[in-house]
Amino acid sequence: MKQNLQMTLDAGANGWIYRGAKQTPITLTWPVFEIDGSPTAFTGLQWSAPTETTLVNECVETRLTSRVAEGIDLTLVLRVAPDSPIVRFRYELSARPDAKMTRSQGVDAITYGSLSLADYPMVTEIRLSEFVKLHHSYELNEVPVAERDFENRQQIMGPILAASTGAQTLALAYEHGSMWPDAFLAFELAPDRQVALKAVHGNTFEGEPADCFATVWFLLGAVTGTLDDLAATFRHFLLTRQALNQESRKPYIFYNTWNHQERNKYWNGKPYHTEMNQERMLQEIEAAHKMGIDVFVIDTGWFRRTGDWQVNLERFPDGLKSLKQTLDKNGMKLGLWFDNSAGVASDVLQRHMDCRCSTDGEVWHPETIWETEPAHRMCLVSRYWEAFADELIGLHKAIGVSYFKWDAIGQYGCTDPNHFHGSKANSKQERADSYAFQLPLFMAKIVEKISRTCPEIIVDFDVTESHRSLGLAFLSAGKFFLINNGPYCGTYDIPEAVWPNGNPNLFFNPGPARTWVCRQPLTFDKWVPMNLFLTHYFPDDGVNNQVNCAASLILGQNGIWGDLLSVKAEGVATLRTLLDHYKRVRDDIAAAPPLRRGLIGGTSEIHEKINPSTGRGAVVLFTTNPGTYHYVTER
Repeated sequence: MKQNLQMTLDAGANGWIYRGAKQTPITLTWPVFEIDGSPTAFTGLQWSAPTETTLVNECVETRLTSRVAEGIDLTLVLRVAPDSPIVRFRYELSARPDAKMTRSQGVDAITYGSLSLADYPMVTEIRLSEFVKLHHSYELNEVPVAERDFENRQQIMGPILAASTGAQTLALAYEHGSMWPDAFLAFELAPDRQVALKAVHGNTFEGEPADCFATVWFLLGAVTGTLDDLAATFRHFLLTRQALNQESRKPYIFYNTWNHQERNKYWNGKPYHTEMNQERMLQEIEAAHKMGIDVFVIDTGWFRRTGDWQVNLERFPDGLKSLKQTLDKNGMKLGLWFDNSAGVASDVLQRHMDCRCSTDGEVWHPETIWETEPAHRMCLVSRYWEAFADELIGLHKAIGVSYFKWDAIGQYGCTDPNHFHGSKANSKQERADSYAFQLPLFMAKIVEKISRTCPEIIVDFDVTESHRSLGLAFLSAGKFFLINNGPYCGTYDIPEAVWPNGNPNLFFNPGPARTWVCRQPLTFDKWVPMNLFLTHYFPDDGVNNQVNCAASLILGQNGIWGDLLSVKAEGVATLRTLLDHYKRVRDDIAAAPPLRRGLIGGTSEIHEKINPSTGRGAVVLFTTNPGTYHYVTER
């Protein structure tokens, strides 16, 4: 069917077969859906002639269609990269108008495929969305799967499942996102070491039209080598081939105004928006340029009201024109803050009153959005998704914003029967599950629509709080804003009476403690490139602080925030020198799988980020003790 790097994919009676060069073939069985109350198992398929399209990311998309039942066709969509053994695929249904997806036992009844791990003694679950309260962040966790897990038919969430013989290692993964352990899909283990990837909840609702039903995207691939070899291959695929829009994969250096706004609040006792004005922002842009920042992000307060997203002309009389001109002169990009709310007086709300989030028939009460007009939360799994996309496209065209920070989009709550996640015929729980399942998919869909018109844009989703969707679905289109200020004082049981100036943020001051916390999620970098998880470090004066923060930043998190105007010329020069060195090798660092020796925050902690293809990159050593340290690079 498709030839790539001595890899072939063959459609057979029981499923499709992945054959890598000199590798044991892998058979993934065909999916089973429940349609009109009966499971539809696809066997003995007769495929149409394949159609092929080369996509903008250089992958070739192949589509094959087969009639599987009266009035029901199945399409297998495969995306194959020119330089990776990882295959991205999904299934689509075309059906007669009256055909419906059903849940006759009251639960999702979809098996997306299964494969045998009988010949693979070492199995590992790779979790992406464990929220670690100690660090107030999502972190990656590799969990060995034991024989007793198979014997007791455990379900594991993943979203990546890896299996190895020691000589050959495979991965099967799905693109969705939720906080562990709330699995919407899961790998179901069996005593014979068969693994079935199944829907758990929310994947469909009773009576959903079968026509145009599409699954999430899946990833399947194998390497000749170990788990570490597979992780490096998987990581490379996510960096270079998963997303159609490659702009989000570039290791730009970002500045965001929010920390200075918080300092005004907690250190100076002033409102968040005290210095959110044209004069201050122009000064910050010049300071950021001198430090070497690429993307200047104005956080909340730049707008008149949410929803319409018009520039606040009292704060920015020329509608951000002079800021954009200054950024252009300095070769920098403009970024702005957004959420999924619409101000009570906004035009977009008046046109989309039916799209407000509601629960049990009650529309959610409007909330004041960061010292601006009260606003309603809008459901992105409704027709509002296109209005939101169109607003952002319009802003890109009107004022040149190319980076969109999305904040405060929680995964749960809407049960409105008039949206796209169920009707009055469905139970409240069905509608809630469908909303939570579809939200990350619609978020990626919005980014994809914007990117088709504006290919130079980046969308960054803030997952600095729990119960926000972190997973491979949104990464297929954008990136994540991972850590804000880390744990709160309350997280560490510090009495509120002793919080400094009432500030709940625990790691709010410059110094090494914040960097210890912010570097903990570097665990992601083995499987997912770290430059897809933006985290900000402080530029405050003190050469030790500045070197420590820059050394942390270049490992991939790429963010700076704080009071730029208080940094003295010597400090600006220090940061500029370090960041200029980084820019010479940042593409290599982004491409390099991580190597680490020592514990984060320990003595010593050494990171090797050298691109094995070029020999370029960096070695970063941190220590909490003076002394002499030796390290020999592996690459």
